[in-house]
Amino acid sequence: MDGPIVIVDFTFDEGLLFVSVRNIGALPAHRVSVQFSEPIYGLGGTKEISALPLFRNIEFLAPGKEIVTLLDTASSYFASEQPTRIGAEVSWFDQEEERHRVAIRHDLEIYRDIAFVEGRARR
Repeated sequence: MDGPIVIVDFTFDEGLLFVSVRNIGALPAHRVSVQFSEPIYGLGGTKEISALPLFRNIEFLAPGKEIVTLLDTASSYFASEQPTRIGAEVSWFDQEEERHRVAIRHDLEIYRDIAFVEGRARR
């Protein structure tokens, strides 16, 4: 596919969980939105991350561009019993105004028991 391809991904890095929206396609995506299967709370359970404007409307997402936000520390996220199986429906328009959608499933449970050294300097 030569057009835009937009994904939502979760990343574990040094004990932190991040969520990102990325255009892995060759062309820009327009009016990108993400609908999660359920609310996702982070930052110690104090902030509904799934309700951020980031997930409601990204007017323009260049090819290769990624927007990342902190979800929570892994220990806090799992201790607060947040969902680990998360669905996301991503929709966007290409430059011909054609709408595209993709459904993505994530299981954050894979990150629960990953060992890491807290405070270690990055390479």
